[in-house]
Amino acid sequence: MPTREAYLTQLTELILNLFDEFDGRITEETTARDVPQWDSLSHVKLMVLVEQEFEVRFSTAEVQGFKNLGSLIDALVTRKG
Repeated sequence: MPTREAYLTQLTELILNLFDEFDGRITEETTARDVPQWDSLSHVKLMVLVEQEFEVRFSTAEVQGFKNLGSLIDALVTRKG
């Protein structure tokens, strides 16, 4: 079972690939407000990439409930065991 750090590392890679102009630090506290390119359309793109990368599906309500990367990691830990 992957660790929280492993999930954060994979998410960081996805985020840096999607938001190629961003060069800030990514932590579990990171939110869309921290990344200038992260708008509603790119949020959908990111969630699709996350679902593909981790082979999971999130409901719209779950996606809307993610307050930061930490809460996304919580959901991945729950889903992936």
